[in-house]
Amino acid sequence: MSQGSSDTQNTETVMSGYRLLRGLGRGNTSRVYLAEKIAAAPGSPEAEAGQPAAVRSGTRVALKLPLPATLADQAAAERFANEVRLSLQFRHPNLVVGLDGTPFGPDTFLAMRHYAGGTLAQQLGVGKLSLSVTLQVLTDVASGLASLHRAGAVHQDVKTQNVYLEAAEEPGRFRAALGDFGSAYFQAQGGQVSGSPFYMAPEVYQGEMTGPPSDVYSFGVLAHELLTGERPHLGDSYERLMISHLTHYPMQLNIEGVPRGLSRLLDAALAKRPADRPDSAALRRALLSSLGQPDETEAVAEPEAAPPAPVSRASVGRHGADSAPATRPPTFTQPGAKAPEPPPPSGKRGWNPFRKR
Repeated sequence: MSQGSSDTQNTETVMSGYRLLRGLGRGNTSRVYLAEKIAAAPGSPEAEAGQPAAVRSGTRVALKLPLPATLADQAAAERFANEVRLSLQFRHPNLVVGLDGTPFGPDTFLAMRHYAGGTLAQQLGVGKLSLSVTLQVLTDVASGLASLHRAGAVHQDVKTQNVYLEAAEEPGRFRAALGDFGSAYFQAQGGQVSGSPFYMAPEVYQGEMTGPPSDVYSFGVLAHELLTGERPHLGDSYERLMISHLTHYPMQLNIEGVPRGLSRLLDAALAKRPADRPDSAALRRALLSSLGQPDETEAVAEPEAAPPAPVSRASVGRHGADSAPATRPPTFTQPGAKAPEPPPPSGKRGWNPFRKR
């Protein structure tokens, strides 16, 4: 779930051992708060257990709580539980870190590292990313994605709303982390097919199973969006988006300051056939090279392949709280320009990716 505008919240409200400070955002299935861990009260089960807490008292986190409707729906509750389990397993500097959580039951929650920069979608809305910052953000996302793929996992929902930012030491620069693992799964166990229409690979539209190449395609859409200021596939209905992804070939990247070899790889990431796309590790290496950074082998702890609870195959193209498109970002030559409004809905009944929620 992407963070949105702040919500007011009683600072005396305590949930799952955390004091809620203020709202960070809300989606269709959950709400996220800035929260602070409180010490266990004397005589409480946590204090009586005598075990060290997962999060130290006073630590501020992003606390994700499912809505009552989410807990009442089995499929939605299982997706939330899947996000809790995987967030607590994955450990990488470019993946959102899960600190504490309970996957099932009335007190289910997920405490995550708080990224004060918000989401990449929010930053693009104000148009403050330079080319060098964009390449660094893409490098970070590719690094996180490559670590998932090395572990045998597939993310299924790479998009600007699921990239979280924190300010780097140098003013105006960010470090990025890929988050929201509700749709992620380990290939060894399989999972339900999911995705967001603007970023979904052609094979997903055709009802085939996803894999690392599907994530690479979504990353390619993200890269083109950041580098050109516009998504490579547009449409005012699900059907038109599907036709574009299946049949349309975007113009090749030709961005001043982007090495030609990297541009070719990012173009290839949008190949119609999964076998024609580069892998995430190759994208990461090319992005590091474009920044003049060393390509050092990363030491990554492989997460345990704990299978998610069985779920039924989801309808292709429908995914939770962030199925609506983000506002198109401005180009680099127009810093501070206002982003244009998305096209009007087609008027067709049924699922509408442009309906404001």
